[in-house]
Amino acid sequence: MTDTDHPLAAPDVSPIAPARPIDSIWSYHAHIYFEGPEQARVAAQLRAEIADRFPVVMGRWWDQLIGPHARPMYQVAFPPAEFARLVPWLMINRRGLAILIHPNTGEPKPDHLTNAMWLGEILDIHSGPLPDHEEREPALVPNTQPVVNP
Repeated sequence: MTDTDHPLAAPDVSPIAPARPIDSIWSYHAHIYFEGPEQARVAAQLRAEIADRFPVVMGRWWDQLIGPHARPMYQVAFPPAEFARLVPWLMINRRGLAILIHPNTGEPKPDHLTNAMWLGEILDIHSGPLPDHEEREPALVPNTQPVVNP
């Protein structure tokens, strides 16, 4: 058996792109989806709990479809430094809601479609409304005032 015959050998593909540095992530978004009155109630409670615990930017509540999203939702924007606290908290407190977490690197399509992670149900993301590139968003200024430790 030659090295290329080995089942774990790397396939013959084009060169691998160089690794991107972590600091290419400007911020993160968590999109919290809901469907129907009961899930909307749960999502509203989760929203209040996030605001009580984390210094984040709570985005607008959307009862209708917006952008690439296939369900009503709201967005939570947060800096990279908050990822290690907020994401594990969402993992164990999402209460059955689907949550998309994605980085913001200036490339919305891969950020939403291939560089993202899901908590719970994986929903469709419509790539049509997503631009290939975008300018860096303004610095995040939290609009929450946490009073409870996660």
